[in-house]
This record gives sequence, C-alpha cells and structure tokens, in this order.
Amino acid sequence: MLLPAAWLGHFPCRLGFCVALLAGSSVEAGNWPAWRGPAGTGVCLERSLPLHWDRTNHVRWRAPLPERGNSTPIIWGKRVFVTQAVQAENRRTLMCFDRADGRLLWQSGVTYAEKEQTHETNPYCSASPVTDGQRVIASFGSAGLGCYDLEGRELWRADLGKQVHIWGNGSSPVLHGDLCILNFGPGSRTFLVALNKRTGKVVWQTDEPGGHPDQGPAPNGGKEWIGSWTTPVVIRAANRDELLMNFPRRVCAFDPRTGRELWTCQGLNALAYTSPLHADGIVVGMGGFNGMSLAVRAGGSGDVTATHRLWHNPKTRQRIGSGVISGRHVYILDEPGIAQCLELATGKVAWEERLPATGANAASWSSTIVAGDRLYAMNQGGDTFVLRASPKFELLAVNPLGETTMSSCAPSDGELFLRTHQALWCIRADGR
Repeated sequence: MLLPAAWLGHFPCRLGFCVALLAGSSVEAGNWPAWRGPAGTGVCLERSLPLHWDRTNHVRWRAPLPERGNSTPIIWGKRVFVTQAVQAENRRTLMCFDRADGRLLWQSGVTYAEKEQTHETNPYCSASPVTDGQRVIASFGSAGLGCYDLEGRELWRADLGKQVHIWGNGSSPVLHGDLCILNFGPGSRTFLVALNKRTGKVVWQTDEPGGHPDQGPAPNGGKEWIGSWTTPVVIRAANRDELLMNFPRRVCAFDPRTGRELWTCQGLNALAYTSPLHADGIVVGMGGFNGMSLAVRAGGSGDVTATHRLWHNPKTRQRIGSGVISGRHVYILDEPGIAQCLELATGKVAWEERLPATGANAASWSSTIVAGDRLYAMNQGGDTFVLRASPKFELLAVNPLGETTMSSCAPSDGELFLRTHQALWCIRADGR
C-alpha cells in the first residue's frame, strides 16, 4: 500500500437495444466502471440523482485529496476509485475509497522520477481508471499502465514508453472483452494499443501519424498544434463491433479485436479532445481549438467522407469536455462556458446559452452526462449545472461547491461523485 508520507438500417441501433447494452455492460446497474460510464457515452439509467446541493446540503461525505488532479472517479459496488499524482514524492497512484463514508481503503501505484512534459493545468494522472469488477487498470502516462485487484495488489504493469507532449496526456483506458485498449498520445509517438487485461501483454498496436511534441507557439511560430486526447468508444454497428476514435482531421473506426481500420471520415481539425458520440447508427465527432464537428453513419468501409457524412460544421468554439446524445439532440458544454443543443440529424443549433457561473471561472473542461431528462455538467469554478435534455433551453439548478474542478460527474445508485482539486465529494438527494 502506498500512502502519502505527509498525508493519510441507417438507424440500426434502436433505443431498446441501447438500453439493454447499457444495462448489460456491468454486473450491477448502479456501477459506473469507466470514464463516461458502462458504454463510454455519458448516458446512465439513473432516475433519482440529486437536483440541488451546495457545500453543506445533501453532502454525504467529503474526502480530502493530497494534490490537485483532473481525472474522473469510477464506481464499482462499495468502492470508488480515482487516479492521483503525488508529485512531491514522484508517485502516480490509484486511490480506493469506501463509498459509504469516504474512508481511504488503499492507495497503490508507481514511482516515476523523470519529468514528463505537461501543461500547468493538466497534472499527471489525468486519465480515469477502468474496472471490470475484478481488476482496476490505470494509465500513468510515461510510467505505463498498472493493473490492480480490488485490494490494491499489483497484478501487472506494462511499460509502453514515454509520452511526450507540451500539454501532456489524458486519454483513459477502456475494456472490451479480454482487451484493455488505450489511445497512446499525443506526440511524435501516437498509436492505439490493445493489451490482454489479464496479463498486460500487447495483443495489437496500430500506429497513427503524430505531431512534434513541442509545437508551440502557434500559429505565429509557424508550427501547427496537433494531437488527440480522445478516449476510444466501442459500439455495435452493421453486425460488428467498431472502435471509434477522433484523430486529427478525421473520425474513424477500427476492429477492436485486431486494430484494423474499418472506415475513416474527414472533417475534423488538427486538435481532438472529446470522445466520439453515438446513437441510432450516427457517430458525432467534435474538434477542439478552432474546432470543426461532423456526423457520419457508422458501418462503412474505407474513406466514407463522400458517402456517409451527414453534416459538417467547419467552425465551432473550443470543446474539451465531451457532449452527450439524448433522443434526437446532441448536448455539450463548450470550454467558454456556453451550453449548446444541436439537432443530431442536421447539426443545426437548437439553442445555445451562456450558463450563470457563481464564481470567477466560468470555463469548462467537464463532459456532460444525461440521466432521464436531466443533463449534468460542471465548470472550473465548481458549479454543477442541471439542465433539461430538451430542444427548448431550461436550466433546472446551479449547484456550487466553490472548489476548482476539471473533472466530470460520476453517477451511481442515486449518488453523484464529484472530484475537485481539493477533495472527492459524494452528493446524495437526502444527504445521508
């Protein structure tokens, strides 16, 4: 155990199938086993999540964290897991908390003394862990992947080499069958890699053209910013599994068993932070700074830009957090703090509204989740916004914690788990 020394058809996927897929993705329906949930889409089946809270009301517990961090917690059964860097001690760790009272059960990880480039707003260990209920796997950047059992014992460790980029890394691992899949990048070494989740041995690797790790300043410096921080998403389309990725300038799909590319669609810009969205056979990809966005039908072969692309928006605001699809609309909170609703079929804006921050920092890196007809997303000032998932704008609640966060909401069994730079919070409707 490692503890801080100074601290203890075109529409083949119908709604019924999607719900069954979500419900069957984890042994218990209340689990939130990966970043963005069981299917990686930000969609959950919860119907009793809290609507109103603040620092004192409806707080079940608050567990202090040793240093700041951007990763989102995951939940399995009675345990909550979160990745955490302890930079003062050159350690990158996985922390496990008791979900009943926030008590720290264990902390395991690796020591890595070499300096790794990153942006000052992106601490080490920004990737969220993933679990199947038997093992928990965490990406520690250049320190590799670590796999632990539910008691914190290391099962294996995989060294994939250094990740080098001036803004750091943050793509989370995902599980598919016996595979653990990671988007290793951005930087000059960029690839998708699949490892056997039981042994940590590499099963396949698919290289992607990368950018120079030191690309700034742009554009005045004459160098283009480029890279993908996307966490992959696996869907079912055309009677096969497809691993979706947002890469620079394109949205694409791979066979998750082999890493073979299935199709690609042009139309993104050179920076990709968000994960692909998927519903009713439609894939939506969104770019970052000077961003573009597009929708494409899944299930194609080769370059499908001319045949399967449904719409293309050539200029959007900065998007770092991922959106969510509910019904026939796409919802996202852009980085400047403006929420937006788009028509899934056309990409047309149904509404966009600047959300009323309670503090000075209205910017957002948070990914949106949907529960029933409610949307949840946070800003960097620690406000959680609850909006109606509707083509008509309706703000239901603004819930301030007053602590910096660049994480996302994690729901489970009527509770919300929120990670700020200072603490891990458990919010419940009755507060008990």
